[in-house]
Formats: sequence, structure tokens, C-alpha cells
Amino acid sequence: MKREADLFGGNEERIDHNFDSAGRQRRKGKKAAAMLGLVAAMAAVVYLTVTICAWIDGRGQQNAVGTLADSQGVGENKQDPDNQGGGDNNQNPGSQGGGDNSQNPGSQGGGDNNQDPGSQGGGDNNQDPDNQGGGIADVDGSAVNGSGSLPTGTGEDAVGAAGGVAYSQEELETMLSAAVEQAQKQALTEVQNSIKNSLDAGDSLLQALRPLYPDELVVYSGGKYNFIPINRDLKMHDLKEENLNILETGEYQYMQNGEVVSYKGIDVSQHQGAIDWKQVAEDGVTFAFIRAAYRGYGTSGKLMGDANFEANIKGATENGIKVGVYVYSQAITPEEAVEEANFVLERIAPYNVECPVVFDVETVSGANGRMNGISLEDRTNYARLFCQTIENAGYRPMIYYNTEMGAVKLDLAALEGYDKWFAAYTDEFYYPYAYDVWQYSSTGSVAGIKGNVDLNISFVPLWEKKQH
Repeated sequence: MKREADLFGGNEERIDHNFDSAGRQRRKGKKAAAMLGLVAAMAAVVYLTVTICAWIDGRGQQNAVGTLADSQGVGENKQDPDNQGGGDNNQNPGSQGGGDNSQNPGSQGGGDNNQDPGSQGGGDNNQDPDNQGGGIADVDGSAVNGSGSLPTGTGEDAVGAAGGVAYSQEELETMLSAAVEQAQKQALTEVQNSIKNSLDAGDSLLQALRPLYPDELVVYSGGKYNFIPINRDLKMHDLKEENLNILETGEYQYMQNGEVVSYKGIDVSQHQGAIDWKQVAEDGVTFAFIRAAYRGYGTSGKLMGDANFEANIKGATENGIKVGVYVYSQAITPEEAVEEANFVLERIAPYNVECPVVFDVETVSGANGRMNGISLEDRTNYARLFCQTIENAGYRPMIYYNTEMGAVKLDLAALEGYDKWFAAYTDEFYYPYAYDVWQYSSTGSVAGIKGNVDLNISFVPLWEKKQH
């Protein structure tokens, strides 16, 4: 939105981008590549860890088998009163030899051979306090001896005879740690390369970082890069980038099943000068937000009415365009927030306002805005007071803000019940929370308006929504 900056000597910084389909696909391709690279690197860490753990488990069981090859211990024979040779032969009355041979009627010898009819060796006598001979498998699957440590001497001999190598517990832990460290370094390299390639392609650092943190909002604010956890308890939007259609004129449309389901809108103030609303309507504009008032961001913070408000609201409604209104706030006290709401209510009383009454909350770039320095709690409270006042008067309130405001300067949980108008000059649905209106450009062109105008799309028919 173009503000009262000209009147107060400030210059509000606005950012806009010209997007073409090739550039859009390039960014999406890099984003997907970055995510795939990160997933591949993390998969490597998991794979190495699982592989080494499985290897340790296999080695441990071989050690146990080798050590106890000739051992016949006394097991727990719950269903075999005549069992000879010990072992947990619950379903094997004729089993001989130690071991848990639950599914092996003909098994001989010890060992936990539930699915191995030919296995011989020591058994899993976990329920045999008098177990003699057989080792047990610890909870992590590693074979341990009676003292609770990996077998070393006998195990080395047995594995060595089979052509293998045995390692101590300490050696295995060192090997695992080294493998994980190597995988982490590889993952870090993948991430660094992803960021470098993105920057080399002309993306901003924010664009390079965001795909790497899918559970956080990455926002530059206060001279720092902020990583804000996404609050999944808030209502999320379900918008999909593949449904976004960008015309050659730069106009956005949202599609479903090949049909346009969004509504074209603009927002205007005295900065647009005299507007030919008949031409605006003929250009397909369905709704318009018209500035009713603004507060200066100087020391006095004088509240003023927009000079073209009456002409704009009359011209829009007479040409069938649905209207809402907004106030550019610089309130720094509760009283000022309520004053802004009452001032707007007074101005709109004679007109048919079918769309929301909006509290436009934003910081001022390039100037010392009155609202820049207030706390998140105060800013949230002022927005709530404004909305409550509007709602009590029978109108539907709405809050306008951008990514920075929504991530670090407002408590959205406290404002969850109010409709949202979100500003982001991009072709991506990065911001996760739900909103009804999207302001996607400040340099749009519409018939009947000289110069730039803010462009919006609404995902719902605002004039049909009921008051909360």
C-alpha cells in the first residue's frame, strides 16, 4: 500500500518482483534440489547408523554362538517336564539341547533358534536364573556374556577361525562415532553447496535458507535472521503453487479444476488521484479496499481522513464493485487504537460497506515510525481493540500484515478469530498460516487508474462471509 509518506517526509520501502514462468520454474527446481540434497544427506546418516548397528548385532550373535557352541545349559521347560538338556523348549516336548526352540520341534543344541531348525549352540535363557552356559541377547540385540559385556577373548578366536574380525565395545563405539561424524560432514557439505548454488543463481539469502528449514519461518527482522517455529495449532492455508496462474500482464489468478476461483481486487488511497471506476469495473475488478483514514507517524501522530475517500467509495459502489475500507494505523496507546476504529466507523456510516474494515498494521521503513518501537504484546493488543470496536458496531474486522509482522511482531494466536489480509510480493505460498486476501504486488496496472496500484486476490467472496 502506498502510504502517507509523501505528506510526512518519509519514504516507505516497497519491494516488488517481476516474475516470468521460466524464472518461477527455476526457483522451484532449486528449492526441490535443495530439499532432495538435504534429505539424501540425512538418509546417509540414518543408513550408516542402522548398518553399523546391524553389523554390531550380527557380530555379537556370532561371538555368542562361537563361544557357546558346545554348551548345554539348563533352560526353562514350561511345557516339557521330561526335557533333557535344558533350554526353553516351550513347544518342543522332544527337544534336546539348550535354547529357545519355540518353533523348531527337531532342533538340537542351544541358541535362540525360533526360525532356524538347524541351529546349534547356546540358548537365550533369559528366564532361567540357574542358567548355565548359554549367553543372552541384550536389549539392543548385542550378545553379552554373564558379566554384561561383549565377549572378547573366546569371541575373537571363534570369529577369527571363521575368517572374521572381532572388536571390543569401545572400538565399536569409536567406529560408530566416526561414521556418524563423516555422514554429518557430508550432510553439511550438501547444505553449503545448496546455499552457494542458490546465491550464485541470484537468490537472496532468505530464499536460499528457507527450503532448508521447513518447520520454521525464516524472517529477516531487526538486523537479524530469525528462525521462528511454525505454530501448527493455528489454522493453516491449503493453497498450492501449481494452482497459481500468472498472466502476461502480471495479474495473478488462483485455479481449481481449470477454473478461476479467486476474485480480482485492488486497494487505493488519495495517492492514486482521480479514478475512473467505470473502467476499473470493466477491467474485471470485483472488490476494492479504500483507505478511510491514516495516522501520521511523526511525533504528534495526527489522525486524518483520506482526501479521496468519499469520491472513491461512491465511484466503486456505483459501478458494482464491492468495497471494504482500511485505516493505516500508527497507534501507540489503547486509546489511539479505539480512536482510529471510531473515526473509521463515522466515515463509513453513510455507505454500504460489504467487505471487511481493516486494521493495517506495519512498521515504517526509512523513517522513524511511531509504531516501530512498541512491543509485540502492545501491538497485538491494539489490533484486538480495533477489531473488537469494529465488530461491536456490526462490521467484520480484518488485519493486514506481512511476513515479518506475522512472524515476529504480532501474536497471531491471540488474533486467530479475525480474518487476515496478507501481503507478500512473491509467487510462492511460503507463509503457512491461513488468510482470505493476498496482496501480491504494489506496482500493478489497472484500467482507469494512472500509475501503479496495489493488486490483490481474494480466495473467498468477502461480501458473502458472515460476521464472526
